[in-house]
Amino acid sequence: MRIKFVPCSRLGNSSLLLLALSGFLVFITFCWLLSSSFISNDYSRKVELEHNVVQLREKLQYAETLQRQRQKEVLRLQQQIVKASRNGSVEHAAADNSSSGAAADMNAIGNLMLPNIYNHLPHLLQIEEGINPAYSVSKGRTGVSLVIGIPTIPRQVKSYLVETTKSVLNGMSDAEKKTTLIIIFIAELNLEVVQKQAVELEIQFQFEIVSGLIEIVAPPASFYPDFSTLKETLGDPSDRFRWRTKQNLDFSYLMMYAQSRGTYYLQIEDDIVAKAGFVNTISNFILSQASSDWFMLEFCQLGFIGKLFKSRDLALVSEFFLMFHMDKPVDWLLDHLFYVRLCLPDKDMTHCARMKAKQRIRYKPSLFQHVGVHSSLKGKVQRLKDKDFGKMKLHKGHSNPPATITTSLKIYKQYTIEKAYAGISLFWALLPQAGDYVRFDFVPPIGVEK
Repeated sequence: MRIKFVPCSRLGNSSLLLLALSGFLVFITFCWLLSSSFISNDYSRKVELEHNVVQLREKLQYAETLQRQRQKEVLRLQQQIVKASRNGSVEHAAADNSSSGAAADMNAIGNLMLPNIYNHLPHLLQIEEGINPAYSVSKGRTGVSLVIGIPTIPRQVKSYLVETTKSVLNGMSDAEKKTTLIIIFIAELNLEVVQKQAVELEIQFQFEIVSGLIEIVAPPASFYPDFSTLKETLGDPSDRFRWRTKQNLDFSYLMMYAQSRGTYYLQIEDDIVAKAGFVNTISNFILSQASSDWFMLEFCQLGFIGKLFKSRDLALVSEFFLMFHMDKPVDWLLDHLFYVRLCLPDKDMTHCARMKAKQRIRYKPSLFQHVGVHSSLKGKVQRLKDKDFGKMKLHKGHSNPPATITTSLKIYKQYTIEKAYAGISLFWALLPQAGDYVRFDFVPPIGVEK
């Protein structure tokens, strides 16, 4: 093809005007693309910065929780020293003025009766062996992002524990497994039964246990009171009263055990299936919250499945369950906890529901589905299903490398390509034309295999 150049003198005024207008449009388009590149880059950096700030804030709060726990341990040690000194076990506790001043401070602490677990479980005062786990298989993994608690008890008809654990593992990436801890809590009082089930788990999940991803723990029988001496409530039969009371204590023990191990705590049940990518979805949902004031995020509407807490709040939750462990089932107590914290006597239930919705936030569609039929309560059959589990999302977030993204496509509303790339939302563009493009500039550059 030959291109013929025409001298400007032979062009008419209209042609010159058209040429000038075309040049202006090209300049404007170039400026728009250049600004879009900077805006896109700034947006990606802004999203990344916001996510980093949220993660840093949660880690700092988790560290503060650990520090408070250490302070409590020091306080308990001081009280024990004071008690021992009063019994004559410690001699010369105040040899000089400074030590006598310290002893006086400890006496002041010792005279103040602080609330503790013995208020709720007084039988523990008679237990010499303490409340350490009766059985434990642990590599001591700590400081993780997510702790997953799976309370389980041997069932007479069918056990779902192995299938549940496999489903949880299959739903996680290798990178996520390195920042997660799964605690299988065998809530059985017969140590022989515990050991038998633990051996089965060690055979099934040998690699995960050796790597520290999975821990197995069982509480001591001495942690539980003599249920026959407790006053039954709600008019329940004795076996049901014992079952729900023990479940409250099970959950409390598990939460106390898990509290110091990671930033967030997720509790599920031993008869569920998990959706693939659930950890990534949970992480993105945490980061998408406009405020960090939430108390619980729900990823399943049934029972105590898919309930996520900040680890620093577990002390409050577990103590509330301990306070009322004989009174009501655990899911009722959880709802009452929100009522006590948020609802006002001079406001109606609509206001109460609105306040609870700000701190008890539900994610849809559900990430976990209940599959068990035979309950851990003897003779109980339940076919509960989460109706929201089967609904598919239009968008699935992925963990993508850092990049600057530009596109000539016209964006529809807030559905930008940057949000889709960050795993927050979907990308929606209008009327694509021939020649439109989407460009990814990876920073730093990466090798693309396929």
